[in-house]
Amino acid sequence: MSFKEKIIESKLPLHIAIIMDGNGRWAKKQGEGRVFGHSHGVDAVRAAAEAAAELGVKYLTLYAFSTENWNRPKNEVDALMHLFVETITNEISTLNKNNIRLNAIGDLKSLPEENYRKLQETIDETSSNDRMMLTLAMSYSSRWEITEAVKNILEDFKVNKVQTNDVTEELFSQYLNTADIPDPELLIRTSGEMRISNFLLWQIAYTELYFSPKLWPEFTKEDLYEAIVDYQNRERRFGLTSEQIKS
Repeated sequence: MSFKEKIIESKLPLHIAIIMDGNGRWAKKQGEGRVFGHSHGVDAVRAAAEAAAELGVKYLTLYAFSTENWNRPKNEVDALMHLFVETITNEISTLNKNNIRLNAIGDLKSLPEENYRKLQETIDETSSNDRMMLTLAMSYSSRWEITEAVKNILEDFKVNKVQTNDVTEELFSQYLNTADIPDPELLIRTSGEMRISNFLLWQIAYTELYFSPKLWPEFTKEDLYEAIVDYQNRERRFGLTSEQIKS
């Protein structure tokens, strides 16, 4: 029986987040430069998005480019930005065909002008799609996001829009980039690395973590299905005991 056949539809995670890691190492294994790995990583993005949408996952968030990635060699960053524009342009028809809405979080204004413009165009052109929301975390880091949320709360405090006693977990969440997105139930990281790398730190408080040894360009639909089956076999207690959950 394939992993897809083992998936229980009623226990499907509403939101899956993925840290796509290993493009550079995969390229090195092929005797190629890092950009070669990034270009092949696009195929894995397409496969994961299609698989998630076909299953009925409503939200898929991909860590595409962190604020720390700006510190990589300039030629790699420039190539990534070019690849991003090319991919976004080519995938509009695929997104619409699959009824997938594109969204983005992060310090988007820090992107090169052409990248920001193409991203916004694609978001606009897919805004009426409602099968699944595909969110790209671009120029994103969780510490940046949390810092920005605090700044915005303080600005609202100055003009009496927020009072001290108003600040709750729920209100704070509304100041995050993900205000309109439910927290992920499942976070997948590829390449065998077992860390979160500054991704959705607030949102993953009770998220199940799954670490795949596959490098991102090797990650297939079947690997996604395997991660979901593993998630469905776990007991999610949210601070309760097993006995409380069972009763």
